[in-house]
Amino acid sequence: MNEKSIAAVATSIRSLSMDAIQKANSGHPGLPLGAAELAAVLYGEVLKHNPADSKWEDRDRFVLSAGHGSMLLYSILHLSGYKVTMDDIKSFRQVGSVCCGHPEYGITDGVECTGGPLGQGVSMAVGMAVAESMLAARFNTAKRTIVDHYTYSLVGEGCLQEGVASEACSLAGNLKLGKLIVFYDENKISIDGCTDITFTDDIAKRYEAYGWQVLKGSMYDVKGIEKLVNKAKACKDKPSLIMLKSVIGKSAPKEGCADVHGAPLGADGVKEAKAKLGLPVDQDFYVVPEAYEYFNSKKAEWAKKEADWKAEFDAWASENPDLKKLWDEFHSDAVTNADVKDVEYKVGDACATRDASGKALNVIAARYGNLVGGSADLMGPNKTAFKACDEGTFSPSNRKGRTIEYGIREFAMSAVCAGISLHGGLRPFCATFLVFADYLRPSLRVVSLMKRPVIYVFTHDSIYVGEDGPTHQPIETLTSLRAIPGVQVIRPGDPEESMEAWKIAYDSKDHPVCMAFTRQALAVYAKDDPDWKNTMKCGAYIVQKGSDSPDITVLASGSEVNMALDAAKLVSGKTIRVVSVPDVKTFAQQSKEIKNTIIGNAKRVVCTEAGISMEWQQFTDKENCFCIDRFGESGPAKKVAEYLGFTPEKLAEMLNK
Repeated sequence: MNEKSIAAVATSIRSLSMDAIQKANSGHPGLPLGAAELAAVLYGEVLKHNPADSKWEDRDRFVLSAGHGSMLLYSILHLSGYKVTMDDIKSFRQVGSVCCGHPEYGITDGVECTGGPLGQGVSMAVGMAVAESMLAARFNTAKRTIVDHYTYSLVGEGCLQEGVASEACSLAGNLKLGKLIVFYDENKISIDGCTDITFTDDIAKRYEAYGWQVLKGSMYDVKGIEKLVNKAKACKDKPSLIMLKSVIGKSAPKEGCADVHGAPLGADGVKEAKAKLGLPVDQDFYVVPEAYEYFNSKKAEWAKKEADWKAEFDAWASENPDLKKLWDEFHSDAVTNADVKDVEYKVGDACATRDASGKALNVIAARYGNLVGGSADLMGPNKTAFKACDEGTFSPSNRKGRTIEYGIREFAMSAVCAGISLHGGLRPFCATFLVFADYLRPSLRVVSLMKRPVIYVFTHDSIYVGEDGPTHQPIETLTSLRAIPGVQVIRPGDPEESMEAWKIAYDSKDHPVCMAFTRQALAVYAKDDPDWKNTMKCGAYIVQKGSDSPDITVLASGSEVNMALDAAKLVSGKTIRVVSVPDVKTFAQQSKEIKNTIIGNAKRVVCTEAGISMEWQQFTDKENCFCIDRFGESGPAKKVAEYLGFTPEKLAEMLNK
């Protein structure tokens, strides 16, 4: 290791970070100034990467979980040769800049994920480590190793206080993810002051209890960091936490203080810091020449590592054509078994749509070999067990397992799925009760920001959960999920729609899809639209036509389609069209012509869903919404519905008005 060059890189990181934050008059200088040596060592000596090809499949991954310190990442990406220019650095935190306030996936070359709020980045890193081990078990052979990389993450005090990091790191220890290495920037400072005011955990003991190897050192001992990484790599059956004591805002006038965490240093503060660092005081965005020279000298070495891997990959592909075909299918979400048929039903067949979802899941899993996932300790109720293609549960002794047991960790479950998706090669799904979507919503929001096609299975979708009571009966949940930009929400009305919902979800490649399924049985209904499977992709289709100009069109989702059909039978003297709307948001986004064709020239539009009416008021007025704008009750499902007046008979009364 050339310590002089590493020092030049660290000084340059501090220089660029201070000036970018000062120019933007916004940002967090504390972490970039305090952890510059780690970034220099990582990108210069530790990571297996090639800035000329940031998507090389077998690269090491680095996740900045403490994303507020984004200038640390942008600076080192620029210096090491990723597509982050000096002009990009100078436009930090400005509209259109690739140097966003927090790192964002898909915008900045070399950024592996949108870490977003604290704790989520390291949780996604757990998912990346899961994916690496799954693919290694699937594709490596006794002769050739084509999947062999590490996942690194940098966390701060805040990450370790957030519950999601605890959930994910507990899971990582249980899974013995030995190729996950996390650095802890141990500066003992957060926005409001010393972390001791609220946070006195013994972090080492906590992580040892999770099943991690815990190592300790100094952020400023660059050779020591390299030795600690090597020690972490030598431990094959535990993830490693490397605790590095540091000084927040190192070299700034207020180093070691909370004031330096999240505000520019000020013009005078920048000058004072530059003087202390030996930088030109009157020159902005200065890079020590040796920093560029150091990384330029690394280019041939990096290119050779990737070339060597490609040679190994080509030899592996030649020796294992079937595995190569599977690799390509996994990485393109392609069908691996085209002979698998959809589940078929007859009109009148009845089952809970969660059961229909379980059957559909197994069709999709048999058709697409890269589907992996599981439930938050609800495999039985969620109906998410792999059957026909069961390869067991993913565990330290079975890395080929496609079932992931997440435990009661909904937030981490979603974040881990995000990491699996980001890694590439696998398509993740996760599952829980619909009401528990509130536990994972912050991750779902970030998944949507990243445009990742994670699939969410939510069961027990309404008051028909029954005896579990209002705490477990989702009322506002569907609307709140639909409110997240980019999130597609599908609530099938019968078992046939459930099969199609899974197909739509798997075909969706640039956004997450949430599906909501019932606990109670729903009958398969006849469908007047002969092309309903295609029309359903518009979000809605005609189930019962009534006439071209019906007196009433009822728009219904999920279990309420059957309710609407039953209610229509109780109404005389009126023609009633019933429309299934499994995807309210997609239907609302259709052209006026498509919506009018499906709704028909109706004199009146009535909407019904076992949830709040807010979203349905875009199609009609509140008085024509047969919904539930209150919390539920405890009791048998049918009795709860009767108590709330949510029955076909009561809907018929509304239609008769």
